[in-house]
Amino acid sequence: MLVADKAYDSMAHRISLWVRGIEPLIPRRGTTDDQALGSLRWVVERTIAWLRQMRRLRVRYERRPDIHLAFLILGCIRICFNSLTASF
Repeated sequence: MLVADKAYDSMAHRISLWVRGIEPLIPRRGTTDDQALGSLRWVVERTIAWLRQMRRLRVRYERRPDIHLAFLILGCIRICFNSLTASF
């Protein structure tokens, strides 16, 4: 499932997602149906905000993309670890 803004509401976008086997969750233009998408998009925006709190990801010091990817993976591991330890 892919959640997107109203700006991506076109049949070309929907068809290209369906061809790839992805279910598009895109509100139609001219409607106010985007309120239901807020609960889904909030999870992604919250996670990105948590990643931006980590200094090495907020300001990219590394020139090599593999090192930056390693820090991104470590940041995701840290987020998952914190959420799992909070549930116990």
